[in-house]
Amino acid sequence: MTPTGRLFGADLHLTRTFKASAADVWASVTESDRTARWFGPWRGDADPMIQVQLTSEEGAPWTDMRVEACEPPRRLAISSVDDHGTWHLELFLTEADGVTELLFVQHLTDVTGVADIGPGWEFYLDALVASREGAPKPEWDDYYPAMKAYYESL
Repeated sequence: MTPTGRLFGADLHLTRTFKASAADVWASVTESDRTARWFGPWRGDADPMIQVQLTSEEGAPWTDMRVEACEPPRRLAISSVDDHGTWHLELFLTEADGVTELLFVQHLTDVTGVADIGPGWEFYLDALVASREGAPKPEWDDYYPAMKAYYESL
């Protein structure tokens, strides 16, 4: 596995590319039955709060998330505060010629934890790719601690 994340100031950027329309990729990141395949299902009315189940985390906890912006099929911004910190996340979808690029951005309050955070997002985004391709979900041990040194070097 090759890490793909980059830091721009205190913003962590990761991208993935799909041979699909933006609308189809949007459904993979916003419809509960499809998010359940790679991240976890969600419940609620998104006005503005939802609860997301983190199925790959120990105990598969549910966490509250605030929908900050929802602009189908181009931009989704969510935030959360939990035991691990404050999370400000954005997804941007750009489509050209039947190919959609997903740009994932985590706005970090500081970059000291990026060595732990980066491998996690690599794992989840590759799980998204696998879910769309019908492939097996990746193994966490392939990402952490294997990618930690890369993210420390950023």
